[in-house]
Amino acid sequence: MKISENVLQLLNEQIAIEANASSYYLSVASWCKVNGYDGAACFFRAHSAEERDHMLKIIQYLNELRIHATIPQIEQPPQEMESLEQAFKTALQNEQNVTKSIDKIINAAQEENDHRTDTFLEWFVNEQIEEEDLFETVLQKFDVIGRDKLALHEIDKILDKLKTTT
Repeated sequence: MKISENVLQLLNEQIAIEANASSYYLSVASWCKVNGYDGAACFFRAHSAEERDHMLKIIQYLNELRIHATIPQIEQPPQEMESLEQAFKTALQNEQNVTKSIDKIINAAQEENDHRTDTFLEWFVNEQIEEEDLFETVLQKFDVIGRDKLALHEIDKILDKLKTTT
């Protein structure tokens, strides 16, 4: 074993967090598409794929250390959203929880002088800064542009453009 049981457990938990985030974003994408938010649907589908990539990145890291990763069972994501804005508020909370989880793994790795894992997770730290900023920026659009049907249409158009930059 090249990493401690504690760090391994935390990394496996992170795999589950990433898998569940991917599932949540896919569910939101489906809800958006059915409710006429085509841009938001594309945005969330792309984000679902990104979260899956994050999960795979951790699995690959463990595999390179010759450690079998635990592949989680995912939780059933919500099927209905209160609103597009609420879906983004929940997404931001999820991203903030991911940041806390990454920080927890880094703290454990540093306590155990696990420099490999600490260095590996630097990429995730930077990614989380971008993720939280992205969702906060989208949420600001609701305050700046509004929440009526025309405003939601404009936000949806913005989200369609954002999917290519995430």
